[in-house]
Amino acid sequence: MNHKRSRSWIAVGIRVVVLSIFLSGIAAAAPFWTESSIPHRKFEVTNETVPNLVERLKPCVVNISVVKVEKMSAMPFQGHGTSPFGENDPFKDFWERFFGNRMPREYRQKGLGSGFIVSKDGYIVTNNHVVQEADEIQIVLYDKTEYPAKVVGTDPKTDIALIKIEPKEDLSFVTLGDSDTLRQGEPVLAIGNPFGLSETVTTGIISATGRVIGAGPYDDFIQTDASINPGNSGGPLFNYYGDVVGINTAIVATGQGIGFAVPINMAKSVLTHLKEKGKVTRGWLGVTIQNITEELADSFKLSDRNGALVADVTEGGPAAKAGIKRGDVIVAFNNQPVENSQVLPQMVANVPPDTQVEVQILRDGKKKTLKVELGTLKDELTVASETTQGKRIGISIQTVTPELAKGLGLEKSQGVAVTSVEPGSPAAESGLLRGDVILEVEHKPINSVEEFKAATGKNEAKTLLLLVWRRGATFFVTVKLG
Repeated sequence: MNHKRSRSWIAVGIRVVVLSIFLSGIAAAAPFWTESSIPHRKFEVTNETVPNLVERLKPCVVNISVVKVEKMSAMPFQGHGTSPFGENDPFKDFWERFFGNRMPREYRQKGLGSGFIVSKDGYIVTNNHVVQEADEIQIVLYDKTEYPAKVVGTDPKTDIALIKIEPKEDLSFVTLGDSDTLRQGEPVLAIGNPFGLSETVTTGIISATGRVIGAGPYDDFIQTDASINPGNSGGPLFNYYGDVVGINTAIVATGQGIGFAVPINMAKSVLTHLKEKGKVTRGWLGVTIQNITEELADSFKLSDRNGALVADVTEGGPAAKAGIKRGDVIVAFNNQPVENSQVLPQMVANVPPDTQVEVQILRDGKKKTLKVELGTLKDELTVASETTQGKRIGISIQTVTPELAKGLGLEKSQGVAVTSVEPGSPAAESGLLRGDVILEVEHKPINSVEEFKAATGKNEAKTLLLLVWRRGATFFVTVKLG
């Protein structure tokens, strides 16, 4: 769904420097989209440049309306206070006999987003969070023609989705450019449907590239000051040649003129898998890495800050089996130099799972080359939504590493960080927020996802007592389980 979920979570300020590398292997295949063939030469920008671009590109941008039908159940008096008869309600047997003590209801939750056509036969690219769990997807074209759409494939980790309509005739479509050639200060324009205002055009520049905003191991966003608002999600960011260079994805809720787009080159490596398989099969290296600061370089007696420092190694994972250890510095992957922890995920992403690769490490001042066979990542590793005899809490969590603790403002690494809260879940009802850190479960300290699962799995009560840290303060939260 879109709403202000257009990544208002960025305002939480979780800057995850430590990246768990569970990365994608994308097999080479002929693209079903059109690559730009325009030689990017200098040209003169006139008063007609942007209007001409907009006239040409607007037919390629679509309005996406989604509906999610949520089925809920409630006690007869829920939402209107308790029964006036209290616990001795004379109608209790009646309700239980005919309604099973519950009254079913449906709630149609609506959302809006944007997308862009990449093929004449109706393939459309948008954000995963625009169409995620949608029961109905309706596409409105430039000429107001409407089509129902189906989801071909989604990739939550990069927030990319591919959907499809069945048009009556060939459609106008975009060309995909090269986001690696973007320069800071280069002019760009965005087209989308902010707040449902269709075909809105905004212009600006590339404010920065390679932004890390705490979205996960694929953090590599384009920052732009072209206005992006709720409803723009999934829409295209164009350069002045008319090529798509990014997918408008995220905003800073408290900021002005700060928006983020997924680089189109990252999308290219995902779209083929989405079309063919409906999902991206990811390889798994099984390490947690971090950038090398000056202090760390001194502590490890490194001559420079190049490479990615291994902060942790998953027991039994591919890296562990190959002999990689905590404290090693990965300086090359598959014969390519590793400059820092941000570039390594994308380098691994270009290698298919089950492929044997060479990883060069620096240990005790000496270089060593190890052979690693990438494993296959399960879809969700850190989700702990199902606990306590199958009762849902409704959160995703991750272990707090030293670097994550520093980013959150914790004095030390402890507890588990809440990375997402499912709307309408017990966790949401209790007031838990993304960015909270759970320190204790039923007065028992926890320091990992596994400890959290163990603590909640053994609990048979109808409520969970959690000690939560938020912005420098701790407090208790009671989560009611259904």
